[in-house]
Amino acid sequence: MPGPDKETDLTERIEAFLFDLNRGGSGAGPLRGSAETARETTALLRRITAQARWSSAGDLMELIRNEGRRMTAAQPPETTVGNMIRRVLKIIREEYARSRGSSEEADQQESLHKLLTSGGVSDENFRQPFAALKPNVIEAINELLTELEGTTDNIAMQALEHIHSNEVIMTIGRSRTVEAFLKDAARKRKFHVIVAECAPFCQGHEMATSLSKAGIETTVITDAAIFAVMSRVNKVIIGTQTVLANGGLRAVNGTHTLALAAKHHSTPLIVCAPMFKLSPQFPNEEDTFHKFVSPHEVLPFTEGEILSKVNVHCPVFDYVPPELITLFISNIGGHAPSYIYRLMSELYHPEDHEL
Repeated sequence: MPGPDKETDLTERIEAFLFDLNRGGSGAGPLRGSAETARETTALLRRITAQARWSSAGDLMELIRNEGRRMTAAQPPETTVGNMIRRVLKIIREEYARSRGSSEEADQQESLHKLLTSGGVSDENFRQPFAALKPNVIEAINELLTELEGTTDNIAMQALEHIHSNEVIMTIGRSRTVEAFLKDAARKRKFHVIVAECAPFCQGHEMATSLSKAGIETTVITDAAIFAVMSRVNKVIIGTQTVLANGGLRAVNGTHTLALAAKHHSTPLIVCAPMFKLSPQFPNEEDTFHKFVSPHEVLPFTEGEILSKVNVHCPVFDYVPPELITLFISNIGGHAPSYIYRLMSELYHPEDHEL
């Protein structure tokens, strides 16, 4: 049984994580990448599993759900947190099923029959205690953390299959995954990268600087020039903030413009997205989908006379429908947008879609 000191330490760590999430979302704290958030969330869930008081899988799942609701409420646009909570819930279900001598896959195949005959799946079968459950769950979470550590490298390893010599590649803004993907290809291939600056934040400038330092021929363009330049482009390679349940994207503002231009010119659009960005959220869930920030980059507060007459909205994300996407490249391989539903069923249990 964990002592009171450990429980206090655990509570402090959870509160510190929630505080960091809040600060990152409000713009007051440091902006962290999705990969870092995914690793921190999973490490915290491992600590909860190891140190909190619980006696059965049902207790642990309830505990993680409760903490998960607090974490997702602290920063709703950061879907990575909710995704990792669902992955850990799925791990607990699998380990419990293995302890009972059945498999989660067999249970899932029977789920429709169970739903029809019993009127709903009850959670009472998660109340049986197993001594080996805790070490097994912790070991499985450790494997998940190892997978998260290698996601960017696994995506970058596939670069040479998609990028060929003397191609012109277009991207937008700055994605660490796309950056690693292009740098990996540059070790053996010569190609030209055009980076749309992604105004008003202009992360594209940082991306271009980083690529040119790696010896890649790079050109920065304004977002307004995307359509004009697209006829010269062989491939568009982008990152994303979230892959939605229908195969669409919630990506940095300007990505929809880029995707429409690519579709018009029949240019393939490739999305580099690790599996932890796959969310069971749909684009019609308006309340958490959009995120707006201060428009001072577009219209400074010094323009007081104009500001008093207009309302300025500065959205952070665009929605890109699945029909504009050619291919997803994840850490486990390449997939068409229509295959996302299958990956969803492998990663998350249907009962965990709503925390």
